Amino acid sequence: MPTTVLAVRGMTCQNCVRHVTEALTEVPGVQSVKVDLAAGTATVEHTTATHEALVAAVEEAGYEA
Repeated sequence: MPTTVLAVRGMTCQNCVRHVTEALTEVPGVQSVKVDLAAGTATVEHTTATHEALVAAVEEAGYEA
């Protein structure tokens, strides 16, 4: 299963982590999401989700990817 690691800028707290996790989880084809606040990353395991769709979900949640 493909794994994509996104750099996510703008996260400052666990609430931000929750927002990013929820946004990415809603992308069709996403199997799992792990967001690391300290590293500023989101690791996404997916089947059919594209990189562009993942970035768009993060940006729509109000963060930079």
